[in-house]
Amino acid sequence: MTDLIETENVLGTYLRDRRAKLDPSALGFGGERRRTPGLRREEVAQRANISPTWYTWLEQGRGGAPSADVLDRIARALMLTEVEREHLFLLGLGRPPEARYRRNDGVTPRLQRVLDALEPSPALIRTATWDVIAWNRAAPVMLIDYGSLPPEERNILRYIFLDPRARAVQYDWESVARFALGAFRVDAARAGASSEIEPFVAELCRISPEFRAMWRENDVPGAHTEAVKHIRHPILGPLAFEYSAFSVDGRTDLSMIVYNPATPDDAERIRSLLPASPPHRAASDSAPHGEEQAS
Repeated sequence: MTDLIETENVLGTYLRDRRAKLDPSALGFGGERRRTPGLRREEVAQRANISPTWYTWLEQGRGGAPSADVLDRIARALMLTEVEREHLFLLGLGRPPEARYRRNDGVTPRLQRVLDALEPSPALIRTATWDVIAWNRAAPVMLIDYGSLPPEERNILRYIFLDPRARAVQYDWESVARFALGAFRVDAARAGASSEIEPFVAELCRISPEFRAMWRENDVPGAHTEAVKHIRHPILGPLAFEYSAFSVDGRTDLSMIVYNPATPDDAERIRSLLPASPPHRAASDSAPHGEEQAS
């Protein structure tokens, strides 16, 4: 019977396991000899600023479901990683926690190599706030070279609404802009970045009347991870790309955007403009990228 109770109380089992892995002395608690490893229940409760009795009940499977706020406190007290925190919420509430956006402007060398291997297809990595943080050599050929811009200006919406080149290459700029803005709104909300984008949105509202009008419409597009995109390239003329968006494994805040040339001729024309060798990039460089908007 005891084994059955232990099996059913998966939340309590997980909490006990996590606190047993913490070093009391490293967290400011006495270094006296302990019967069991890790923190005591009352020490976890102290760090989480909750009742020791209630925390004990939680480990024992009593007292009802905890609130999201309490689980957040416990996650911090137990120094859980983002993955561990999500697991805690799934056990305690049956759902993941609300997204918390954490800005990160770098990609791993491995991910950069994936982008480079996709040439001559233009490919890039964008954040949930649509900042471009990595790209391959074909991406600047397609439209704009984000590497020539200051890091704070490497943003797809900034390019679409403020750069005249975006209007020149699009066959239907308004449709592209409207879709992009709606997708941006969804991505930011899903990543928990609504507060993060407020200054950026306010800036574009001041500068671009069209952005301001579209933003106030609150339109949200349907799913659109694959499409065919047509542009008027200033050198190569009409080009068609199969557009695809992919999630980056382990990075819910990043998306990989790939523009696969629709025909072998389009691929060869893109290849003809590629530089002789890839530009040198430091692994921590937040610059790599070049791209235009997905329509």
